[in-house]
Amino acid sequence: MTDAAIAVAGLRKSFGNKTVLDGIDLDVRAGTVFSLLGPNGAGKTTTVNVLTTLVKADGGTARVAGHDVAADAKAVRAAIGVTGQFAAVDELLTGRENLQLMVDLSPLPAKGGKRIVAGLLERFELAESADKPASTYSGGMRRKLDLAMTLVGDPQIIFLDEPTTGLDPRSRRTMWSIVRELVAGGVTVFLTTQYLEEADQLADRVAVLDQGRLVAQGTPDELKRQIPGTHVRLRFTAAAELDAAARLFPDASRDDEALTLNVPGDGGTSSLRALLDRLDEHSLSAEGLSVHTPDLDDVFLALTGRTTEAVK
Repeated sequence: MTDAAIAVAGLRKSFGNKTVLDGIDLDVRAGTVFSLLGPNGAGKTTTVNVLTTLVKADGGTARVAGHDVAADAKAVRAAIGVTGQFAAVDELLTGRENLQLMVDLSPLPAKGGKRIVAGLLERFELAESADKPASTYSGGMRRKLDLAMTLVGDPQIIFLDEPTTGLDPRSRRTMWSIVRELVAGGVTVFLTTQYLEEADQLADRVAVLDQGRLVAQGTPDELKRQIPGTHVRLRFTAAAELDAAARLFPDASRDDEALTLNVPGDGGTSSLRALLDRLDEHSLSAEGLSVHTPDLDDVFLALTGRTTEAVK
């Protein structure tokens, strides 16, 4: 397997007269988390469906785990695992039985099945509830069981479609820890999410898809640096100090009630050092200092014109 776990070039897909994917290019490196963001109708689900061989593209090429998704779909399916937005567990079966069912449906040797099931139950902290019906599981437990079932075949690449939708903050962070462990073990994760914080926390690279086209790609920090708004906030103890500092930085905005001054900058150490040196030259000292940068919410809004509530 090469460094590219997923390589997409010029991918196109239409449904009737509607173009859903309009020539997108993606390059996902092995052993990383790649997050695809986009509002409703952007084409995220269609992208995942094409890459997991569920839908055929109209044009372009896509290789997953080194295999062409159109010409060698069987090999692609053998190399991937897919966890959808809703936990695909059988609620009438116990956690152990759900996992055993996946083992029975996979090409794994039968004699190793029980060991695999036991290992996954332990790994996902489901051992104590293993023999209870999945209908009694909490939302977080069902998501963990669903992901455990995905790992039965030891996939090289896992597609996670909004894996933490509807989970409470604690369960969400548990899932994040599991994803990090998977990647540390060499697994590649292709993630779609409606939580931009999730992409910021987990993704090595992020792509923003809007109306079938990629409008940006890069690391979370690279994307945030593209958006204006980074500034240093200085807090003073007296109005006279605020006035003096404001004269030094005419581009800054001030808050007289809070005695703060927001000085535009790039957030880098060189510009911060220059700012502090200038204050020192004029015998000014701030009581507090903090650097503020745009987050992925700001990036998403700037690139798509939509709020993060539209992300699905």
